[in-house]
Amino acid sequence: MVLRTPGFGVLTRQATRLEVWGDPISHSRSPQLHAAAYEVLGLDWAYGRRRVDEASFADELAGLDETWRGLSLTMPLKGVAFAAAASRDRRAELTGAVNTLLLGADGPHGFNTDVGGIVRALADDGVTAVPRARIVGAGATATSAVVALGELGATDVEVIARRPEAVEPLASLGARLGIEVTAAPFAASGSHDVPLTIATLPGDAAVTDAAADALAQTGGLLLDVVYGHWPTALSGAWERAGGTARSGLGMLLHQAVLQIRIFRHGDPDTPLAAENDVLGAMRRVLEASAAA
Repeated sequence: MVLRTPGFGVLTRQATRLEVWGDPISHSRSPQLHAAAYEVLGLDWAYGRRRVDEASFADELAGLDETWRGLSLTMPLKGVAFAAAASRDRRAELTGAVNTLLLGADGPHGFNTDVGGIVRALADDGVTAVPRARIVGAGATATSAVVALGELGATDVEVIARRPEAVEPLASLGARLGIEVTAAPFAASGSHDVPLTIATLPGDAAVTDAAADALAQTGGLLLDVVYGHWPTALSGAWERAGGTARSGLGMLLHQAVLQIRIFRHGDPDTPLAAENDVLGAMRRVLEASAAA
């Protein structure tokens, strides 16, 4: 028997295996999050983890049989997953990054749920529209941050980066979205006030206290996508300044919900049955892990 997914061909009803791939991968909380959701949904799906690097990705993907339903992809696989996808959603096309593959007879279909994860995490803090913002860091996640800010109506985004040339692809993307993206070095940070800062640096990135404090003074709410290294240099500066800093756990939670929508319905915009109960169960997993 087969299950037809909206616009994406068919999956066998026996397709119940899923994993998160990346390198490193032992820190991932996705297995616990997905397991909690599947229990609420009454789905007998198995979700594991596998250490996969860019060099081994193609062979690992080719080795999956019809029992496999989908994959979550983390660093450094979002680019090779994009290339492997037979089709991609708009967010994936804009960012050049795929973090979710829906597997099926007609080839893997790629999605970027990081963008939606950022948008939904900010909504938890009441941020549903923002005219301007700041991004710290110009790596792969910064691309998703630019698209998310575009969806929130931003037209002016400053990117703090050590190398101005690294901002050029973000500026080109911003131009497609009607956003003016400008580069600024860490030494000149904090030149004007913004209501929102999205930090996309690795958790162990070296940031001086002076630079972090300057950003905190003018940066509004901080969403730091890091959750494995907390507190970060930036979140510490926000605390010293009396501001509000959020870790990447909210983004992790909400991008996982969108992934589960895809694995269940083939569509990130179709809500799950009892989605509030699913969210509650997943939040409890995060709270328990944070307390451990």
